Amino acid sequence: MKIALIAPTYLPARRANTIQVMKMAQAFTNLGHQVRVIVPGMADNGQDGELQWQKLAAHYGLQSIFEVVWLPVRPYMRRYDYGFLAVRAAQKWEADLVYTRLPQAAVIAAWKRMETIYEIHDIPQGTVGPVLFRSYLKAPGARRLVTITQALKDEIINRFGLKDSPPPIVVALDGVDLDRYQDIPKPTDARRLFNAQSNLNMDEERFTIGYTGHLYSGRGVELMLGMAERLPNITFMLTGGEHEDVTNLRIRVESRNLRNVILTGFIPNSELPSYQAACDLLLMPYQRRVSGSSGGDISKYLSPMKLFEYMACGRPILSSDLPVFREVLNERNAVLIIPDDIDQWIENIEALISDSDTRRELSERAKMDVKQYTWKTRAERILSGIN
Repeated sequence: MKIALIAPTYLPARRANTIQVMKMAQAFTNLGHQVRVIVPGMADNGQDGELQWQKLAAHYGLQSIFEVVWLPVRPYMRRYDYGFLAVRAAQKWEADLVYTRLPQAAVIAAWKRMETIYEIHDIPQGTVGPVLFRSYLKAPGARRLVTITQALKDEIINRFGLKDSPPPIVVALDGVDLDRYQDIPKPTDARRLFNAQSNLNMDEERFTIGYTGHLYSGRGVELMLGMAERLPNITFMLTGGEHEDVTNLRIRVESRNLRNVILTGFIPNSELPSYQAACDLLLMPYQRRVSGSSGGDISKYLSPMKLFEYMACGRPILSSDLPVFREVLNERNAVLIIPDDIDQWIENIEALISDSDTRRELSERAKMDVKQYTWKTRAERILSGIN
């Protein structure tokens, strides 16, 4: 099947949605489909196709090869021009299926009677969002609606009254490339390798707690600084974040004289497993309100990719006990904690440090549970029944 995957934003970029787009393109490719990713903007000038692909593969940790094409856009058109051009490009390519997270493209393709799957990660916002969403649901080409969590599906059904209406709604949580987490070294060995290959200069024997991902509001940054302040003999490594966010955070770390906090800045997705492997525990301290890359509160519906990466890495997970996380996590594969209670976080960290058996049991169960959340399995679920 020829699948045109219309990306919602520029590539390469640091946003999580671009990582997900590329992982899904790879998953569709691995299932034997012919994939063309359509992207707004222009490819890097002066780079041939092979060099451009190498850059994308290194940035997103890709192994399978698929086609990527760029289309010019005009920002003031609010992506309606891009949506139209992308759908027209998919038609010209004679795509059998359009897959997208861009509402404008989903609506245009579905009303052109092209087989279309629309994936959403939040409730349609503003005045135009719900209008586009309802238009897609009524379009003759709308084959499927994909939600990132069951919580989002339930809310969509309640708000828009979709229980008995086509198209079918498929719940597909995010995934992970398990092969990238094979033969993960022990934390001390991973830190030793780091010291040999980078300038982090980590204490190889020192217990290390890690976090990977953006530093947007609601991700628990202040909570982690509080933990580091109260646990000075433990290293806290925060990996990721936009340059401005990392710069501001570094100022706060230095002002509080937190010598046990390492800020790595942005790391390409392809390198994340080695950073996660260097940690003895991994944190997911989301707060009760969580901002996404475009603002707004996504705490009720989020399915962070780091969750599945943490599970695959085989490190104990300490996570905020948000209802949506319980679609994946439980007391057997993670430690679930009241989001903003720092005393509970400290207490559980200290308990795990002194209990290697519990750390091992949590890690082993998480590695077992995550096997059902691969990108390939996700793609199979989404395409099931579509010829």
